[in-house]
Amino acid sequence: MATVSPSEILEMASLVEYQAGAIVSRQITKSEAGNVTLFAFDAGQELSEHTAPFDALVHVLDGQAEIKIGGKPFLLQAGQAILMPANVPHAVRAATRFKMLLTMIKA
Repeated sequence: MATVSPSEILEMASLVEYQAGAIVSRQITKSEAGNVTLFAFDAGQELSEHTAPFDALVHVLDGQAEIKIGGKPFLLQAGQAILMPANVPHAVRAATRFKMLLTMIKA
């Protein structure tokens, strides 16, 4: 199920807007194989440590994010990506306002 038109060029970072003091998300597509979701984090916002049953790829589109995987911090900037492995605790914090594309791989 796509929430954007297929066969159309997308400017990913412009498909989700920042909101003060919040995390905003927009699902791009979802299927049995996985899903793709855009996020916009205001500075200082975070997703607390948790696990997921599937691998997930985080691609930073704008700003800077601190991603912790298994307790180890990584500072990512626009254009960089990191794979968060299944069942390993991870957390996401906005070092500055940032946008990310999250691709969850289920199959």
